[in-house]
Amino acid sequence: MSGDSSAYTEEEIVIPEGKLTMRTSGSGDPVLILHGELGFPGWRKYHQKLSEQYKVMAPSHPGYDESDRLEWAMKVSDLAAVYLQVIDDLNISNIKLIGFSMGGWLAAEMAVMDPGKFSELILVGPMGVKPEEGEIYDIFLNLAPDFLEESFLNPKSVEEYSLIRPEEPSPEQEELWEVGREQSARLAWKPYMYNQTLPYLLRRLKGLRTLIIAGKQDSIVPVDAFRIYNESIPGSSLNLIDQSGHRPEIEKVDDFLKAITKFLS
Repeated sequence: MSGDSSAYTEEEIVIPEGKLTMRTSGSGDPVLILHGELGFPGWRKYHQKLSEQYKVMAPSHPGYDESDRLEWAMKVSDLAAVYLQVIDDLNISNIKLIGFSMGGWLAAEMAVMDPGKFSELILVGPMGVKPEEGEIYDIFLNLAPDFLEESFLNPKSVEEYSLIRPEEPSPEQEELWEVGREQSARLAWKPYMYNQTLPYLLRRLKGLRTLIIAGKQDSIVPVDAFRIYNESIPGSSLNLIDQSGHRPEIEKVDDFLKAITKFLS
């Protein structure tokens, strides 16, 4: 799901034992966007809008899409350490970090390890903590198209839904989804999609401006998980977008962009 490839430049960044695919567009303060558990969703409207004001950097994580898998990386925190090294090597600072779903968990782990590297943190429908009420949707017991369909409250009314979840996905797309599911299983199978120590570590983010944003009708990650993030990060804000499922950046893109641009400015 590459989207409009003319809207960004793509390059390979050398990392230990492999290469990382990075897409970049725009100028200004860097915004690093971390995708979820199935891989890069394509260059969507929210990428393009943010690139009009910031330098948007959208990688594919190691083991997803065309990025090389690191055999030693077995936990989300391992990927967090890899990205922190990439940031050091690229010599970038004042980073606005945005993570979606499992990428939100990854962003939280990165921020906990080195909060000083980031100016703002935005977690969108983040996995990573165990909800006290409800359970995180099991993407390993369900096929990727079913998971994607469940991610939206009203898929038929969503402009970019057919780009995220094509009616007849190509064999290449289906393979990329399966590669993403396999890598996510390696990183987050047990315990399933959370780090039991993360809520305690999130206290380190007391000096980092943080927004948790999610769909109010999210059926993938229980809203209670967002409450825990909000209560665990001192000074953070929680914004639930009504009439949206797990993908507010797609389902309610205008509301989503309004909320995060106001926060970032």
